[in-house]
This record gives sequence, C-alpha cells and structure tokens, in this order.
Amino acid sequence: MTKKLIGIDLGGTSIKFGILTLDGEVQEKWAIETNILEDGKHIVPDIVASLKHRLELYGLTKDDFVGIGMGSPGAVDRDKKNVTGAFNLNWAHTEEVGSVIEAELGIPFAIDNDANVAALGERWVGAGANNPDVVFVTLGTGVGGGVIADGNLIHGVAGAGGEIGHIIVEPEDGFACTCGNDGCLETVASATGVVRVARKLAESYEGDSSIKAAIDNGEAVSSKDIFEAAASGDKFADSIVEKVSYYLGLATANISNILNPDSIVIGGGVSAAGEFLRSRVEKYFLKYTFPQVRQSTKVKIAELGNDAGIIGAASLASQFAE
Repeated sequence: MTKKLIGIDLGGTSIKFGILTLDGEVQEKWAIETNILEDGKHIVPDIVASLKHRLELYGLTKDDFVGIGMGSPGAVDRDKKNVTGAFNLNWAHTEEVGSVIEAELGIPFAIDNDANVAALGERWVGAGANNPDVVFVTLGTGVGGGVIADGNLIHGVAGAGGEIGHIIVEPEDGFACTCGNDGCLETVASATGVVRVARKLAESYEGDSSIKAAIDNGEAVSSKDIFEAAASGDKFADSIVEKVSYYLGLATANISNILNPDSIVIGGGVSAAGEFLRSRVEKYFLKYTFPQVRQSTKVKIAELGNDAGIIGAASLASQFAE
C-alpha cells in the first residue's frame, strides 16, 4: 500500500488536519476547535486524540504513514520540535509538541512556522508550480511570508528569515508597528492596515464615497468593504487600493531584486480581491524592479486558499520518505 502524509495547520481558532498522498493530494480533511484555556495545555493532547480517533475511523495505522508535519504560530525550534511565544494559543512559554506527538502516535514529526508552511504548500502544488524559487506573501491579520530559494526555506540565523511584513515601506511618516518600528508593510497591507490607510486618507478626501461616509460616521469598515467599493467604482476606495498596491509593489520588487524568484505569490484574506489587487501590485512591481527581474519574476495570486497550511505541513513530512 502506498504510504501517506499527515498535515496539521495549528491556528488560534481552529486546528486543521489533512491526510495526503505523497504527491500532495488531499484525501481526507477535518478540523477541531483550538482550546486555548489554561495556558493552552489542552492543545497537544487534543491533536493526539483527534489523530488517534481519525486513524481508527479510517482503519489506518502508523505503518500507513511516512510522517506528520505541522505549521504553528510563534517561534518554532525545528530541531527540538517545540514552540515558544505563540500568544494567540496562550503559549507564553516553551511548549513540547513533537516529542509528545511522536511518542503517542509512533510516526516521525516535523514542524515549522505557519507562514513558512503555507509558503511550502503554495510552492508545492499551488501557484508556485513546484518551482525551487518562490516567495509567498500572506495578507491576513498581519503580513507574513516565506522565502523558498533553490528549493530550501530560508530561516536565517535566528529563525526570522522571511519576515516580509516588516520591510519598511514608509520610513518618514509610517504607522507604529507591533514590532517596535514605524512604517512596516504589515501596518498598511494587512486587513487592519488597509483600514488604517483608509482612515488616514479620509481626513483629506472631499468627494462622495460610501466608505468615507462610513469612516466619518464612526462605522466599522473592513478591507473587504473597501475592495468591493473600489471594484464598484467608489473613487475614494479606489485610491486606498492604489496606495496599498503601491506599498505591496514596492516591497515585492525589493524582495525580487535581491532573490529573483520565479514568482511572488500573494495569499491570505486580502488576496481574495484576486486579479483586481494582483494587477495593481504588478504595476508598481514592474516600476521598481531591475530589468532582468522585471522580465522573469511573475506576480501571482495564491491558489490553495485555506488548504495551503495542511498541504505545506504535509510537504514537511515528506522529508521522512527520502
């Protein structure tokens, strides 16, 4: 029987699981709620219990699997297979993950940062088309990313490689970032960043706009609202998308001028705007790139959606088949 892979995408709200073929095809997937109570002490036992239940349900044993891979928030120690400082999981201290799962299930385990893992997924069977040189930028609550060069994830000496959200794009008059700097990409291109840009631009905009009116009235406005309004002809909303696209185009051009990847893949919630966003980003990307980079690196929208995490995690586990 052909062996399989298990991918786990650990998030603050839910834990997603997948059973995949060695070619990255999802055969089964399910999810459970993340119980972060009592310093997140239930999370790893819940993962173990869910895996045991499903393997029994599907009539599978440890011998059917090459390995388990997992993407996690926080600072991940890939060698010790533990996680530190994943605050959305209530893991303030170091949490043993891999040693517990391996001991309970008897299957080899690998772990990496969740943004890196999503990058691996998109690179493997998504928009990256299994090219060895792909950069993934994910636009969600924050801005994350992963850099894959010559087939390898770039981690850096302290594991901070690929912190794309902290490229400075507004050095003079930027918004304060949670990292302590001002003007990071994350402050203007995340879901909350797009709204922040809108609020700032609304101060000086004088034309008619449903988005400006909502902001002036103190109503809640989301990045989705802004993109939808821009697509339907709201000029103020359009100016916000243009500004955000400028920041993304500038940042991705700088990354590409250093790395010259085959593609820059944009994913995460904000990327749901699709071609409307991609084409705008590409306009500025082409403006700021070096000629050879301009001709060879492509700007793409991610293809895997919510499955990128489990697929990328499973690809981590495929190392045990070698």
